[in-house]
Amino acid sequence: MERSCRYHSGSPSSVRGVIMAFSLGMVGAGQFSAHFASLFHLHPGISHVYATDEIEGRAEKLVDIWSLAGAHPDFDAMLADPSIDAIAIFTQRWTHGPLVVQALRAGKHVFSTVPMAVSREEISSIIEAVRETGLTYMMGETSYYNPATVFARQKLAAGEFGRVFYAEGDYLHDMDLGFYDAYRFSGGEGWKATASYPPMWYPTHSIGGVLGAIPSHAVSVSCIGVHDERGDGVFDTGVSMFGNDFSNMTALFELADGGSMRINEFRRVGYPARTRESRFRFFGTEGSFEQLATTSIWQDKNEAKDVSELIESRPTLSLDDPLLADVAPALRAAFVSGHAPVHDEEAARLPAEFKGAPNGHEGSHQLLVDDFVRAVEVGTLPTVNAWAAARFTLPGLIAQESALRGGERLAMPDLGDAPVPVGRPLR
Repeated sequence: MERSCRYHSGSPSSVRGVIMAFSLGMVGAGQFSAHFASLFHLHPGISHVYATDEIEGRAEKLVDIWSLAGAHPDFDAMLADPSIDAIAIFTQRWTHGPLVVQALRAGKHVFSTVPMAVSREEISSIIEAVRETGLTYMMGETSYYNPATVFARQKLAAGEFGRVFYAEGDYLHDMDLGFYDAYRFSGGEGWKATASYPPMWYPTHSIGGVLGAIPSHAVSVSCIGVHDERGDGVFDTGVSMFGNDFSNMTALFELADGGSMRINEFRRVGYPARTRESRFRFFGTEGSFEQLATTSIWQDKNEAKDVSELIESRPTLSLDDPLLADVAPALRAAFVSGHAPVHDEEAARLPAEFKGAPNGHEGSHQLLVDDFVRAVEVGTLPTVNAWAAARFTLPGLIAQESALRGGERLAMPDLGDAPVPVGRPLR
């Protein structure tokens, strides 16, 4: 808690003045966490960064690369350390829920990678823990700052859509394009059992991009799952720890405002995920916005305008950067993409220390880290708070249930609105 910092003024969520920095412990030191470790370490709002990992040597390697404060032997030791104020969770995607609750109950603020959790009960437990402790929880959903989502938020705020009555979100990532390598890296010899993770249990890149722009939420769903036919032991119910053999899934959601949202989660698809794995479309009564792999179009009743340059992210690293040594070549594009022109207003509030720093997932990493730090230090509700995270995650879990029941339309439980608006002080 030795380092103080001064934030730069910028977006409406920025703050002026000097505040004390806080310390953070990173749980999981794999491929993804290294890129966030650099940003946590550089941010003037964080005084010290520690790491831990179940696999021997990984935490120490992360500490060495970025000159972090040190490594802890395990998660429990990190929670027991009174000098650590916050926890960042970068573990396997089905493990987040219980770890988040444990950290909150231990008095730590929490930043968690996606998804929020893998059951209604786990999601409810996180919200209950946030409400009872008053601590900050934020899910680091990259699509909240996807250039297309930022563009749609801006158009909606300007009234140029009219009423958005239909939207689409796709997460198109073929298993052949790096996922086999990623699961081997994290899962060891039994990696095929975990590589069958149900596509709709990982819905936040698609749902979050839609609901990150439209102020609504799902109230019902009908979902169809495509049974896999590759026959390589992945998406095989006899191997899968999740009993899942759906590799491609499509869900149609009814939204609370009377509109609808279609979500695609595809893991066997002829599509260049390295170009744009998440893409979106929004249709309104006055204007519409559509994306393909390399083209983005804004349309109204008079014309169609190519806005691709406004949405195109700028690279921050080369694909052969040493930082990417453990990342499969097919996945590296997601870790080098920086801000697009549409980000310029948001990016103006970032600390000067981030200039030239790594970014990723189309410019979202730096903005997400800054959102979390500001929320912790100022006591405001972060962008992707527990209630928003629930609305980005739970619809996918219910969609999976619908697919297992032959596409039956199911009602969507909702855990309510956040207690205060985003950016409003909690204390």
